[in-house]
Amino acid sequence: MSKIVKLNKGFDLKLAGKASQEMANFAPAQTFALKPTDFPGIQRPKVLVQEGDTVKAGTPILIDKAMDQVIYAAPVSGEIVEIKRGEKRKLLEIRILADQTISHENLGKIDLNSEDLAAKLASSGVWPNIIQRPFGVVANPADKPKAIFISAFDTHPLAPDYGFTLQGEEKYFQAGIDALTKLTSGKVHLNVDGSKPVPAVFSGVQNVQVNKFSGPHPAGNVGVQIHHIDPINKGDLVWTVSPFGVVQIGKAVVEGIYDASRTIAITGSEVTKAAYVKTYVGANVSTFVKGNLNSGHVRVISGNVLTGEKISLDGYLGFYHNQITVIPEGDYEEFLGWLKPSTSKLSFHKALGMFSFLNKGEFKVDTNTHGEERPFVVSGVFEKVLPMDILPTYLFKAIIAEDFDEMEELGLYELVEEDVALCEFVDPSKNDLQELVRNGIELLMYS
Repeated sequence: MSKIVKLNKGFDLKLAGKASQEMANFAPAQTFALKPTDFPGIQRPKVLVQEGDTVKAGTPILIDKAMDQVIYAAPVSGEIVEIKRGEKRKLLEIRILADQTISHENLGKIDLNSEDLAAKLASSGVWPNIIQRPFGVVANPADKPKAIFISAFDTHPLAPDYGFTLQGEEKYFQAGIDALTKLTSGKVHLNVDGSKPVPAVFSGVQNVQVNKFSGPHPAGNVGVQIHHIDPINKGDLVWTVSPFGVVQIGKAVVEGIYDASRTIAITGSEVTKAAYVKTYVGANVSTFVKGNLNSGHVRVISGNVLTGEKISLDGYLGFYHNQITVIPEGDYEEFLGWLKPSTSKLSFHKALGMFSFLNKGEFKVDTNTHGEERPFVVSGVFEKVLPMDILPTYLFKAIIAEDFDEMEELGLYELVEEDVALCEFVDPSKNDLQELVRNGIELLMYS
């Protein structure tokens, strides 16, 4: 039975630089990269190609020896030009110089009634779109989740509009849903924004339970949605898939190809033209950013300002990211800081000098934290922005203390990094809470 959930806790970051609903005519990216660091939980990555090899879109180029049935495939066709490693030969990137015309491996159409459906999807390159909860890692094809969840809207700052980026993909989205229903003994939940009309790509979908959520960010986070529909307890397995992932699965089923094409949003106050562009997973962002800046001293982020990854002007789009955000770099000292009254500084707190609640417009923010890391302050602010029945302050302290029982009892199984990103933003102690949660997850995973 469908559910309607209205959330009151949370906070919307109204930032300047939202992409207008038009396609920009940027030059296409020349190089692409598959980054193992995009996939939490990869233990023993093994490269299947060498520099100088030619590949097609869908050619296997990487596996995790701990779960070698899952293939990580080339997003485009072309030549492997660099296998980049870091300290202790840690694999960082596999770079591909793309062909002008992308060719695909012929994987063969996938029969949804096949007994080895999961294995076929795992070998097609689309499987990394399926994420397991708890722990937020790539799912194991041998498992059977109790349910699968898809968040059909994104409430992160400057997030792309799925109704625009997925227009015309209705057939593939439905095919992806049909495949996912075969992988679980439970329901496939499609969670939509209850405060807006449902986009066409989601409105006629069958074989799903449609749930409506409304409220401020993080209402669009799939972890928050799971908590209010079918919470995760110890021993439970739930899978999540993004709408882009569902479409990619559908194309593998219908067309028999690994199609890594993606429409992403170029956003942020420091871009001259904030718009959408069609590219492929792992694209080099330089052609979308260089020559499209209002200033030279900027932070380029693959993803959004809360959960994204800092990259260089020549960096690469993350596997799970649907936007690039460019904001001013904040490496400066400010006289009086937050004591200086202002309505232009975005803040959740209504304290001395912080009058952002009087500003009803958009904010131009930078990366300055306006303070340094210090011990936890028990202020109760985390509970105001996390719409889950969890005591975050005590959970964070349990992770620091490496108290396994407390971590389990206080709800760590329900969280991944994005669920506490807003807590990190409002934290008066400036702690890196997302990294802390990942450390706690890894403690539980490998204990």
